[in-house]
Amino acid sequence: MSMSTTAQPSTESKERRLTNYLRNRAEDGELYFKGKFIADDVGMSPKEIGALMVKLSDSVSDLEIEKWSYTSATTWRVAPA
Repeated sequence: MSMSTTAQPSTESKERRLTNYLRNRAEDGELYFKGKFIADDVGMSPKEIGALMVKLSDSVSDLEIEKWSYTSATTWRVAPA
């Protein structure tokens, strides 16, 4: 009996989804957010978002991405570069 596998979005497609979301939201300037508040919008867990944000801060050249504060959950600052 073969195991059916559910296609999980690849990390690459999640990265792209998050990047596009951030580009759209930061179009008009700075954006501050916590992962848990956009989790539903991008269909990822706050933990996944946090891990991807670290990655994107190195790889996305048209956005400034930085950790802004750590109170209770990391707040991220995103702005057009």
